[in-house]
Amino acid sequence: MARRYDPDRRRRIIDAAIRVVGRDGIAGLSHRSVAAEADVPLGSTTYHFATLEELMVAALRQANEGFATVLAERLPEGGQGDLAAELAAVLGAWMGGDRTGVELEYELYLAALRRPALRPVAAEWTEDAAALLARRTDPVTARALLALMDGICLQVLLTGGSYDEEHARAVLARLIP
Repeated sequence: MARRYDPDRRRRIIDAAIRVVGRDGIAGLSHRSVAAEADVPLGSTTYHFATLEELMVAALRQANEGFATVLAERLPEGGQGDLAAELAAVLGAWMGGDRTGVELEYELYLAALRRPALRPVAAEWTEDAAALLARRTDPVTARALLALMDGICLQVLLTGGSYDEEHARAVLARLIP
């Protein structure tokens, strides 16, 4: 039997892993659950990702790209607007609607605490996001803003509350010189 050419299979497997973690959490992630979700043979998942750590790294990297894209689009280099308002709006866009993607990203991000293979990807995300923010402020303030943004998101997710953009703007403004 000839092998079927499927250039998007790796991406479909990563997308399936993201859906599995979004639905069942990290504990529900296995080669078998991802293969079933992606509708591919089990051997395909192990061919592309020998370990679950490799699959989680790919999933975290892809999830990180979403927020980085939003941040880059909303904070153009050389922008002169109200940075606190712009960041609050970015968080509003990120936290608005279905929060499954945000929850998934934080679950993968926090999994790095126990899974060393994920730490470099989490660190990359932090460095990239801080660099994007540093285009509009100094590097120390950029890192402080990033930490505060993470805290705001986690508080909203953990309490099940609603995101208050005006409150976020006011809090973020306190850090901006």
